[in-house]
Amino acid sequence: MTDLETSMATILTVFQKYSEREGDKHKLKKSELKDLLHDELPDLMAHVNDQAALDSLMDSLDTDGDAECNFQEFMTFISVVTVCCHEFFKDEHD
Repeated sequence: MTDLETSMATILTVFQKYSEREGDKHKLKKSELKDLLHDELPDLMAHVNDQAALDSLMDSLDTDGDAECNFQEFMTFISVVTVCCHEFFKDEHD
C-alpha cells in the first residue's frame, strides 16, 4: 500500500477500535471519543486543560445531535486538526 492508503486504513482501524467497545459499533459514544483522543492524540490533548472546552469540542462534533460521533463527524474533526497542523508547520517553515 502507498503511504496515503496506509494512513486511510489506519484512520479506519483506529475509529473501529474505539467504536466497537460499546453500543453501536459504527459510532463513538462520548466516553469512547474521549478515550480515543487521549490515547491516539496525546500531544494535542496535553494542551487541553479545560474539561468544559473538551466537552464543547465533543458537542460540536455531533452535527446530527444524536449524542454520538459517527465516522463522518470524526473525519471532519481529523480534517480540521490536520489542516490546522499544516497551517502551523507551513508558517513555521516560511
